[in-house]
Amino acid sequence: MPLMVTRPTEFTRRGFLSALGGLAALPAFAGSGLGASLLSSSDAPLFASAFKKSAGGYGIAVLDDLGQIQAEISLPGRGHGIAVSDTGDCLAAFARRPGTFAIVAWPFSRWPMQTVVAAPGRHFYGHGCFSKDGRILYAAENDFASARGVVGVYDVSGETIIRLGEFDSHGIGPHEALLSPDGNVLIVANGGIETHPDHGREKLNLETMSPSVVFLDVQTGDTLAEHRLDRSLYQLSLRHMALDGAGRAWVGGQFEGSKTDTPPLVAIISRDEAPVLLDLPEKLVGQLENYIGSVTATTDQSVVATSAPRGGKTLFWKAETGDYLGHQNISDGCGVAPIDKGSFLISDGNGGVSYLSDPGERAEILARPAGFAWDNHMTALRI
Repeated sequence: MPLMVTRPTEFTRRGFLSALGGLAALPAFAGSGLGASLLSSSDAPLFASAFKKSAGGYGIAVLDDLGQIQAEISLPGRGHGIAVSDTGDCLAAFARRPGTFAIVAWPFSRWPMQTVVAAPGRHFYGHGCFSKDGRILYAAENDFASARGVVGVYDVSGETIIRLGEFDSHGIGPHEALLSPDGNVLIVANGGIETHPDHGREKLNLETMSPSVVFLDVQTGDTLAEHRLDRSLYQLSLRHMALDGAGRAWVGGQFEGSKTDTPPLVAIISRDEAPVLLDLPEKLVGQLENYIGSVTATTDQSVVATSAPRGGKTLFWKAETGDYLGHQNISDGCGVAPIDKGSFLISDGNGGVSYLSDPGERAEILARPAGFAWDNHMTALRI
């Protein structure tokens, strides 16, 4: 899995947008292959996303804040989510369910990448997170013989990655996992859907789903709190999360019930309070295909973005109050990453990368690299 680095661009996003002059897109710059050390040659913001190429093949791309691809990491199959350590020097990319590989890379150094293979009887769910000091990687996994969710615990601090063990996720189908701001609590969204690799991505228990969000002690795996929605929402699979400034988890749901139903799709869940469900504005009810694809927050955690790729919309919320701020129409837009206190990059399945400076303003397409289709998530690697 080689790391291929392209020549960095030398202009700013502000200057680029000024020069754009209303154009709808700009082809991505295709530089020559260069050494990996160039990723550390400037302090420009960088982002990472899984991709698929139209010519075949999967990988992870590192992009700058102009949507220009700076590096590529080849993957043996389709990737999904990317975790980045608090120090920003290490990333982990996970296979999409029911894949059994993850890669750990240090993109700003010459340390070799390492491949993690899921333990026997386990597969990854596409997400994970690092401990506060970056030495431990937590991965959402499936113990598929018993339909039991687990969190794999890996030591990534040495020359060889070691699987130390696992925690019970206390649910079925753990998806995204986040670390609390103090580093002491692991927050896990259990999607509630049973799957088995013998059945591919088939959902085996739609009539008996039981999604939840749990708060676990990172040292022991003990349950500190567990939240489930009202029984009437048992088919609202809780998948993706982001933390706001108060440490609350904003959770996006994917509804597996009737297509004619219009349940709430976003919840705010904290350790010691009952879940708060947010109402969609009337004009968007029934427009999101009952599917939230990604959740993220600005760097100051004051604005939360929830993408609905099937509905072609990305919604924005005021984190403190839960008030709806507006939305953008972006076809198949799913990956969302913060740039600063008020700005986002948004990637889409058509290969586009858009810049949004304010929820009330129109997003600008920065780049559309030929032959690339971005996967569901974009992660800030360096801001």
